[in-house]
Amino acid sequence: MRQTLMTATLVVAAANTLHAQQTDYPLTLTNCGVELSFDAAPDSAVTIGQSATETLYSLGLAPKVSGTAVWFNPVLPEYAEVNAGIERLADNDPSFESVVAKKPGLVAVQYEWHVGESGIVGTREMFHDIGIPTYIMPADCDTKDNSTGGDGTRTGAFETASVYKGIRELSQIFDVAEAGETLIADLKAIEADAIARAEEVDLPDDLSAVFWFSSADVEIDPYVAGQLGAPGYMMDALGIENVIKSDEEWPTVGWESIARADPDVIVIAYMDRRRFPADDVEQKLEFLRNDPVASQMTAVQEGRIVQMDAHAMSATMRSIYGLETLSDALSEMSFE
Repeated sequence: MRQTLMTATLVVAAANTLHAQQTDYPLTLTNCGVELSFDAAPDSAVTIGQSATETLYSLGLAPKVSGTAVWFNPVLPEYAEVNAGIERLADNDPSFESVVAKKPGLVAVQYEWHVGESGIVGTREMFHDIGIPTYIMPADCDTKDNSTGGDGTRTGAFETASVYKGIRELSQIFDVAEAGETLIADLKAIEADAIARAEEVDLPDDLSAVFWFSSADVEIDPYVAGQLGAPGYMMDALGIENVIKSDEEWPTVGWESIARADPDVIVIAYMDRRRFPADDVEQKLEFLRNDPVASQMTAVQEGRIVQMDAHAMSATMRSIYGLETLSDALSEMSFE
């Protein structure tokens, strides 16, 4: 199956390359409700959010990236060397002044809560007023209402089409459309392969799961994935029921409620970030194995705990790799 899909990918990529054209400037597009116009490809960029960073790297645009911020996990291995030579403005939230000081031709952003109507780094208007355009990854605004604060609320299910939209639009902005179409074809092949392999496994019809991202404190209600975000996409694609019924991106739900639902599989995030103690995957594992309530869940007792890259649990390009991780894990589990 993988060989067939990879062959198909090469064919699709070749076809798309033939049809990909140079950007015809001026380029005008609407991004998260804001109209942008470019007379030429930006000469540099600052990225706020790992998704934006890795998308530009994947498009071959690392030489144009002058600064990055907001990291959950190490950069994808193939970009480790180039990333080491690019200034990291902050592991978490950069200041408005530090971004502006780089004089970027574009600020590419993962989350609207960093740069948006109430952005903690700055509003889009603040950047635009001094001549710096901002581009927010569509996965964070398509089918999502960020005016509710926090991580926002999904108004519709996340689909990888929004990831592909971001890749395509950034490739057009920077006049690298061929690279964009090739990347999209590669990711679509990974997505199709992961789904096909899960279909070959004899999984229960009522298989259920919960995704635990983190907790403000290990002992209090955890941040778990709602129905409509990236984890919801993974579960829907693989035929898994999410025991969390909220439309919020990351609602807090008590362990008693989760234990009553008794999910068959628990997916926990690992990350380098240490904003909360439960960011540490070892803290999560220790809690699950020793807490009087959580330790009684079937998934814990049967060892059906999957560790997943935290960045894959956000609506990003890595969500497709997360789908692959979950598919691989399910193929090795027993549900007898």
